[in-house]
Amino acid sequence: MTFLANTYRTLSGTKEIIVSLEEKSTQWVVYKDEKPAYFVDFYDLEKESNAMMNSLVLCTKRTIYEVLELINKKNNINLSVPIKSRLGFKKIVKSRKIELDLGPIPEEWLAYSL
Repeated sequence: MTFLANTYRTLSGTKEIIVSLEEKSTQWVVYKDEKPAYFVDFYDLEKESNAMMNSLVLCTKRTIYEVLELINKKNNINLSVPIKSRLGFKKIVKSRKIELDLGPIPEEWLAYSL
């Protein structure tokens, strides 16, 4: 799948963030240990993992950050979604298309009992 690798200049330095080409609010590139590892689309319900994330985020009215924090605690892993800038200052320095094969988050991490 094709993604955009955007390099931002923030107050804390430069940061590269991988996003989908369309960058919808329901699509996320989830990082594991600071590297892009999974792709989540809340409305691609053909994949069970995406349906589970839809339920955990949209149906419970939690943010993706809250759900990932719960998943991390329960499974002792380090999933995150990068934040461009905590202070709101960001400027795109460069953007390039890249090909990545990112799968869905493993279903065993997404137990409905979060």
